[in-house]
Amino acid sequence: MKVAILSRNARLYSTRRLVEAAIARGHEVKVLDVLRCYMNITSHQPGIHYRGEKLEVFDAVIPRIGASVTFYGTAVLRQFEMMNVFPLNESVAVTRSRDKLRSLQLLARKGIGLPVTGFAHNPDDIDDLIAQVGGAPLVIKLLEGTQGIGVVLAETKKAAESVIQAFMGLNANIMVQEYIKEAGGSDIRCFVIDDKVVATMKRQAPEGEFRSNLHRGGQASLIQLTPEERSTAVRAAKIMGLNVCGVDLLRSNHGPVIMEVNSSPGLQGIETVSGKDIASSIIQFIEKRIKLLEHTPEKSRTRGKG
Repeated sequence: MKVAILSRNARLYSTRRLVEAAIARGHEVKVLDVLRCYMNITSHQPGIHYRGEKLEVFDAVIPRIGASVTFYGTAVLRQFEMMNVFPLNESVAVTRSRDKLRSLQLLARKGIGLPVTGFAHNPDDIDDLIAQVGGAPLVIKLLEGTQGIGVVLAETKKAAESVIQAFMGLNANIMVQEYIKEAGGSDIRCFVIDDKVVATMKRQAPEGEFRSNLHRGGQASLIQLTPEERSTAVRAAKIMGLNVCGVDLLRSNHGPVIMEVNSSPGLQGIETVSGKDIASSIIQFIEKRIKLLEHTPEKSRTRGKG
């Protein structure tokens, strides 16, 4: 099997682990800087060129597309799908999950537990927006933020008003969410592969911080999921249409609430804490899907729907 990994940095832990796992299982693998891929868009022989040469045919593509290059990265991924290459996650699912507001709307539509969330455009609506989420303290998030960047905890109504006005003054898109105090500055990362939670970890924010991201100094530890939490994580992955993802949830007084569904979850923290070979599980999932596709009649065979 020939596997392409779309990653801007071949030295990143997650990329290296996927390369190692693919090679260990006897596959050929090539890491491609997604921004150096360019496309020949045609209905007859769609192709992708890389550093001056037309790419060979691949069986599968693993997108490790950073949030800052989502638009171009998913365009490249769609091109692979046009070439009938199996995507670990489809371009439409990646785009859907990267849009924080849209993803929450989709989850809410299916009855998934969420923090009360507000969204507005006009500064005149700030007071009502704050009231809708239960008042201060509350969390203000940039829709384009990632790894905890652009997330602010406003402890008073006045502070919330000031932060929201500042973001709106910069024409930034923000959403406002209730603060789940009972979570105690921790969240749970559920790693989902093929509709199963294969590993979990609890991330605890450092003293004086409410963001539990490992990039922000959070500490990771093992945790046991409840059946409801496991079911919620799997349902969220299905709703997003993601084969592999990280589902972040909080334990609230009214059950698990989803914070985010990440289409390119990092492997370092979850592999270190769980002791599981997540990279190999991902490669094995691709092997299974490719085998199924090889035994599917050509007329009904679909690798990517992007």
